[in-house]
Amino acid sequence: MSTLQISLAILGGLILAIVVAHSTWSARKNLPRRATPDPAAANPPVEPVGEPSLDAAPERQEPGFDRDSSLDVLTALTVPEKKPGLDALIDVMAPILVDAPVSGEAALAAMPSTRRAGSKPFAVEGLNVATGAWETPFAGQRYSAFQAGVQLANRTGALNQIEFSEFVIKAQAFADAIDGQPEFPDMLDEVARARELDNFASAHDAQLSFTLRAKNTAWSPGYVHQSAAKLGFVTGSIPGRMVLPASESGHAPILGLAFDTQAAMAEDPEQTALRELTLSLDVPQVLRSEQPFVRMCEAAITLATSMDGVIIDDQGQPIRPETMEVIHADLEQLYDTLEGRDMPAGSALGRRLFS
Repeated sequence: MSTLQISLAILGGLILAIVVAHSTWSARKNLPRRATPDPAAANPPVEPVGEPSLDAAPERQEPGFDRDSSLDVLTALTVPEKKPGLDALIDVMAPILVDAPVSGEAALAAMPSTRRAGSKPFAVEGLNVATGAWETPFAGQRYSAFQAGVQLANRTGALNQIEFSEFVIKAQAFADAIDGQPEFPDMLDEVARARELDNFASAHDAQLSFTLRAKNTAWSPGYVHQSAAKLGFVTGSIPGRMVLPASESGHAPILGLAFDTQAAMAEDPEQTALRELTLSLDVPQVLRSEQPFVRMCEAAITLATSMDGVIIDDQGQPIRPETMEVIHADLEQLYDTLEGRDMPAGSALGRRLFS
């Protein structure tokens, strides 16, 4: 083989090696970022070698949740807030008089099969003989009076005449079953009140979202989970959803975080590439004291920095800090307005109206 042939062969080998190296580098570059392995799990403590000793035998522990952290999170997510009662501010109210106290068992047996009139929640409360409090009837108690109610408005719109008529039918049937006498308000007055409340709610509803988009390397679902968990987010009930729990149990989550559900359910999620995730805030559902928008901005900025992403709006344009300040000022006025109407954000009434 001549010198030229040898040189060409060496040159060809070098080119081939460069091409293979570049392909490998490109493939690695295009892989989504993965969660960092837990060092403690990767390097478990090594037990000393030696004769076993009864005195030194470790105490047997049953597997379970970390009670210092997991229990608190589960409690915050699963313990329901006491069901709010009927309120004349947002409910049509129909008192039901009875001649003698009615047992909780009889009241429960008289309840309608569904607790809605159209798209509006329907409820019946009884006046507990022992406590003197209005409550949802339950067995073992006796009630000296009842009241039926239907919500005037929610995010589906205002109570209409058909829904009001369905409310009357259900309340009348309940009253007949317990030998009670209902008193219904005027339908036209209540429907007009429902429209006014719906107009107010529509003008003061606010659901905000920020989109985080990867600048370069995509993210795996595990990487998103790990990054968000550092800020206090926990896994939600739907794949691809996480929530930031409220500081008080029974309240709605402060923030939501969502990404592609199909990616979260993939056979090998760590090989799935995500390029966007969404942070969301349902303003009327969260207490003002939680400072939800401030925490939303902080979470978005922190995640964008740590995950090499950018915060964008619905048009794909970057959201600047001064824009966040303007939104914050508008929200403060919204909070004041809701409080002036006796329906503060995150309160029982506020959450019912904006649901």
